[in-house]
Amino acid sequence: MWFFVFDTIFIPCMISKAQVKHIRSLDSKKMRYDCKQFIVEGNKMVQELLKSNFHTIAIYATRAWRETHFTSNLQAYEYFEIDDVELKRISSLTTPNEVLAIVQIPDRTFIDEGGITLALDNIQDPGNLGSIIRIADWYGISTVVCNSKSADFFNHKVLQASMGSIFNVQCITMDLKDYFLLHPHRNKYACVLNGEDIHTCRKIDEGILVIGNESNGISAELLELCAHRITIPKKGRAESLNAAVAAGIVCDVLL
Repeated sequence: MWFFVFDTIFIPCMISKAQVKHIRSLDSKKMRYDCKQFIVEGNKMVQELLKSNFHTIAIYATRAWRETHFTSNLQAYEYFEIDDVELKRISSLTTPNEVLAIVQIPDRTFIDEGGITLALDNIQDPGNLGSIIRIADWYGISTVVCNSKSADFFNHKVLQASMGSIFNVQCITMDLKDYFLLHPHRNKYACVLNGEDIHTCRKIDEGILVIGNESNGISAELLELCAHRITIPKKGRAESLNAAVAAGIVCDVLL
């Protein structure tokens, strides 16, 4: 049985093949940006979404989710109540979790709020990118900037790894060299293997922290624009750190 909500009355409504096709098509980055929509799944993520300024287009949820989480706010959205079988048809998760929302990709005007910015150079692993967004949120960093070769902010693996922090952090995709040139007077701290030990650095409350790709590090072009090179000292034999782990350590020590 399917329902949508109108003035808190649940009326039977079928989810169509066209709806299923459209929702599944949003797994594709091209389709996400063509439609300017992305998918959010799971109760934790949807709860964070509904508290944010993002525009929710539609919610597809099980009766169990509605009975636990229904509020009058649901009247603001197109709401479809579906069973577990239908949820699995539209979900990107191996184990779907009660609720899925279609969300509009915002037209963001970049706001430079100063403070600390995380600049990510070719962070291609979605889990890493999502974890870094979550770390930024934890440490009160308002802006994360990625170049176009990094994973897409609205990839479902990025969203899941962010645990809802994607809705609290300004996430911008742009050429990092252009971003640096827009902010010539901001200090830029490149996380590299041969810089100053972060434990001997002074705490910082303003500047750009640059994290590079695990395999190749930060590009030479960007390194030339970074006045400060900092390092997490190595004590063992590991070749490198996961980019998200490195970001977390640097934030914890320097901020």
